[in-house]
Amino acid sequence: MGSQILKISPFASSSIFNASPFLRFQAKTVVTISKTQFRSNPLISSSGFVPSSDNKRGLRGGVVAMASATGGSVQKSEEEWRAILSPEQFRILRQKGTEYPGTGEYDKFYGEGIYQCAGCGTPLYKSTTKFNSGCGWPAFFEGLPGAINRTADPDGRRIEITCAACGGHLGHVFKGEGFPTPTDERHCVNSISLKFSPANS
Repeated sequence: MGSQILKISPFASSSIFNASPFLRFQAKTVVTISKTQFRSNPLISSSGFVPSSDNKRGLRGGVVAMASATGGSVQKSEEEWRAILSPEQFRILRQKGTEYPGTGEYDKFYGEGIYQCAGCGTPLYKSTTKFNSGCGWPAFFEGLPGAINRTADPDGRRIEITCAACGGHLGHVFKGEGFPTPTDERHCVNSISLKFSPANS
């Protein structure tokens, strides 16, 4: 079987290239995928959304994988996630829990750098997109291109946001709340779902 070469350019915004040498390198990555290894997931549409009718109980104990902004994915069983995450990280990232408002370490933190997924290390947000919403959780007005998936909750009332690489639960996104941000969106993220990487590191 032959192979395909895909040129991945997830960082469409020119401003992202000022973030760090790591991100500049990621934007130029060329990924080779063997046709015999690549299998499409019928539960994930071309837009990256997972239908809300997906029965999450059916995934218990199995391997969960999602496409990332850099073309890679993180595949781990439930047992492997339990081994590398703290109980609270597992509860939130893998079981879609929520930390208490005002308790997370990044709620009122405004250092310069990149916020990564605490589960797999995928870059998710630039610190320049973080703002004080007063909600009790870290708030961002946009994520890095291709890094975050959106899925309607089963009740249809909220939109869940997850890491595109590992499927880890981040929180929810809200639109039209009137915050003076460029996107009029608020990504309400659990601090424990994030790991901060300073700009000078």
